[in-house]
Amino acid sequence: MSDSSTAAAMPAARGASRSVFIATLPLTLAVFIGFFMVGLPMPVLPLYVDGTLAMGALAVGIVAGLQFAAALLSRAAAGALADRRGPKRAVTCGLLLGCVAGLFYLLASSLSERPSAAFAALLAGRAVMGCAESLIVTGALSWGVARVGPPHAGRVMAWVGVAIYAAFALGAPAGMRVHDWAGFAGVAWATVLIPLGALALVLPQRAPQALGGVRPPFYRVLGMVWLPGLGLALSSVGFGMITGFVSLLFAGRGWDGAAWMFTAFGAGFILARVFFAGLPDRLGGARVASACVLVEAAGLWLIWGGGAPVWAYAGAVLTGAGYSLAFPAFGVEAVRRVPPASRGMAMGAYVAFLDVALGLGSPAAGWLAGVRGYAAVFALGGVCAMAALAVGVALRNKP
Repeated sequence: MSDSSTAAAMPAARGASRSVFIATLPLTLAVFIGFFMVGLPMPVLPLYVDGTLAMGALAVGIVAGLQFAAALLSRAAAGALADRRGPKRAVTCGLLLGCVAGLFYLLASSLSERPSAAFAALLAGRAVMGCAESLIVTGALSWGVARVGPPHAGRVMAWVGVAIYAAFALGAPAGMRVHDWAGFAGVAWATVLIPLGALALVLPQRAPQALGGVRPPFYRVLGMVWLPGLGLALSSVGFGMITGFVSLLFAGRGWDGAAWMFTAFGAGFILARVFFAGLPDRLGGARVASACVLVEAAGLWLIWGGGAPVWAYAGAVLTGAGYSLAFPAFGVEAVRRVPPASRGMAMGAYVAFLDVALGLGSPAAGWLAGVRGYAAVFALGGVCAMAALAVGVALRNKP
């Protein structure tokens, strides 16, 4: 390509990125608000279950895991609703279910003197919140792709992902502040009211019509996207290692500053999406995914083998940057493998691989840490990222 054509292409790419960002901004903000609602109670629930209700560590684990299990089990239904009734309906239902989950939290708060009844109400709220999360993200991804077109699917996934992780990063500390000020009841009321702001953004938006055409059953859609989904699952193992074991790694090595690892990971993650979100659409998902998981593997192995905190921080930046674009890059490959009428179900099936990776990867890493130490889990994450590279190569060779 000549210098003049390259110069012409660069403004065009920037213009496309800007237009996609503007077109999907209301959806991105709605996702941010919706996942802020999801993240708000996360640090508070263990305190309420183990402290106020005195139910113990096992109950804390059940409460934490139930939402993710409900999200996984509802992916197919969320995708089917987005395809058959439109993605706006899916997002709206998800936000309304978030309000319902908040009402269950309120019920649990009012039953605090009856721990078993409060715990049952809390479990119901977590199950409903898992379904809400599934509907919001599946509907938003499907809606964004319908609004700007499949050629820009990577940018849609990138911006929705930024909204999700930013919401988690801000929602958790905000939840602690609300809890300190108004207790668990205050967190419950916030969970009820916050989705209303997202509904105010979503309801005025024009709803894309559900597309006609053949809609294969979920198991067939799963078969269409299993290879990019496998790439997503393998590349997500390192993310689970960062969130679950980095504090224990620092403590075991006698280092301070583990909290900065999350900052470093987040910086790499967000910067990669801000500056390179359009690469999967321009260069192809498989090619970008292959490069990204190499960066991720290098970062995880740097955390594993680094002899000082500064090397671990550098590894966290590389891990965040590599993982950041793996999700949209493999997602572009998933979108192009399904008929237009099944994009919502494809998004549900694709994201389900992330649920499985985080649900199975953390227990497996915990077993490995008990046998080989906490550093070994980051070596495992690097191996999984290299396995994702093999998936990327396979996708490049498969039409």
